[in-house]
Amino acid sequence: MLGGRTSRSVSSAALLDLHPAPMITATDLELTAGARTLLSGATFHVGPGDRIGLVGRNGAGKTTLTRVLAGDALPTQGSVRRSGAIAYLPQDPRTGDLDEIARHRILSARGLVRILDDLADAAAKMGTSDDGGRVDAMSRYARAEERFAARGGWAAESEAASIASSLGLPSGVLAQPLGTLSGGQRRRVELARVLFSGAPTLLLDEPTNHLDADSIGWLRTFLRAHEGGCVVISHDATLLEEAVNRVFHLDANRATLDIYNVGWRAYLEQQAAADRRRARERSNAERKIAALRQQADRMRAKATKASAAHQFDRRAAGLAASLPEVRRREKVARIRFPEPAPCGKTPLAASGLVKCFGSVEVFRGVDLAIDRGSRVVVLGLNGAGKTTLLRVLAGIEPVDAGTVRNGHGLRLGYYAQEHETLDPAASVFANVRRSAPATMTDVELRRILGAFLFGGERVEQLAGTLSGGEKTRLALACLVVSSANVLLLDEPTNNLDPASRAEVLASLHRYAGAIVLVTHDPGAVEALRPERVLLMPDGVEDYWTDDLADLVALA
Repeated sequence: MLGGRTSRSVSSAALLDLHPAPMITATDLELTAGARTLLSGATFHVGPGDRIGLVGRNGAGKTTLTRVLAGDALPTQGSVRRSGAIAYLPQDPRTGDLDEIARHRILSARGLVRILDDLADAAAKMGTSDDGGRVDAMSRYARAEERFAARGGWAAESEAASIASSLGLPSGVLAQPLGTLSGGQRRRVELARVLFSGAPTLLLDEPTNHLDADSIGWLRTFLRAHEGGCVVISHDATLLEEAVNRVFHLDANRATLDIYNVGWRAYLEQQAAADRRRARERSNAERKIAALRQQADRMRAKATKASAAHQFDRRAAGLAASLPEVRRREKVARIRFPEPAPCGKTPLAASGLVKCFGSVEVFRGVDLAIDRGSRVVVLGLNGAGKTTLLRVLAGIEPVDAGTVRNGHGLRLGYYAQEHETLDPAASVFANVRRSAPATMTDVELRRILGAFLFGGERVEQLAGTLSGGEKTRLALACLVVSSANVLLLDEPTNNLDPASRAEVLASLHRYAGAIVLVTHDPGAVEALRPERVLLMPDGVEDYWTDDLADLVALA
């Protein structure tokens, strides 16, 4: 007997269960972006049951780190060892064959589409008159059926449909080609594909983008029940609080990964307590240093005490060298939308707009008049045509019927949720230069880019290499230099850290020009203070009332 408990042997298999092997092990990782070091000397693991919130300001390197963990990119130094399958949701949903049916895209995560094709091909050949061919086809069918059953069979199709429905993708959408879906729907398809994959390790980069409140709630429940490992990048505090049990903070100032083996609320408390402790220790040390230097100065006045004064100086220097480091406030982009150029009473109008993708009608009979300085919010479920409408108004997407009329003095600024207005092959500076009037000097553009945290050599970085949050900042910088008097904003707060989001909301509040806003963010609508609402896909325009606010998160 030991401590009142019966001693018994434990098998090695049981010990392995008690200490499961990590699914991802990163050793001495270093990540860089050009000449900038994002992360140095990071060693960590992701094991079964770990639900890790990867946090840090925009541009800190969170997306880069996740791509390295997924095997989509290589570290500058160090190594990553992976065990088992990994399913990765990148920020950009524009992947896959645009002609592929959405349902097949989800099922392909387990290889079921290929097996279904094999079953259909073998079934067709079983009806041949050739005895040898028929026997071979029957054998192929039996083998394919075994493979199909091993991967979940028809129950897997039902599971995929259930996940898709929980993410706001009805069966009608699943029957459509990817190319006919909105950006939000494409994003949901990719998320459904990752969650359906059955991979033990999930890497999710901003999974709540484009999700309504019900879908976000379902996702939180799914992640809490996930028994494998998970790394999630998110600025959704509720998701982090309810779903994660470890926090990795990527500090952009120190290029280090601080690991907290606690949940979100405890992490915030520990971080705040550590900041207070470091500040207190530094204040005490600084007082001691000042006293030592003061004493040294008094002793220096007497030649007989020069040696003692030197000793006090050395002690003060030693304390100064070991001062506790106080975490610096991370930089935040200073976002100011442009002063609008003069324009007529109604700079932008549309009438009788009809848009279809193939046989799928997106909207019909949309009429809209954007007066100078007006504020309009566009509401509707995902797939109702909100993004498509903004693309039509911006002149990017043609309509099947109806007209868009540009009024006197119109200067249009369009923020695209997938950043397709940016040229990924051009530099940060070249993108802003293209958006700015010829009268704006390069020095002015560099000053504005500096306010958006693109300073020094970073202005020459290719836009395609930026993280989602950095692309958002660049796209907003392009708006700032445009002198636009009508802004079309499609989910402008996606991918932003809380401080940058607050800057965008304050800028929305101050902007004097007209705004047409598509968003799932109730805070953005509150900052906009809309006068009118356009409900899609019917195109019904009405005056805004606060009773409609509850629809924003559900849209």
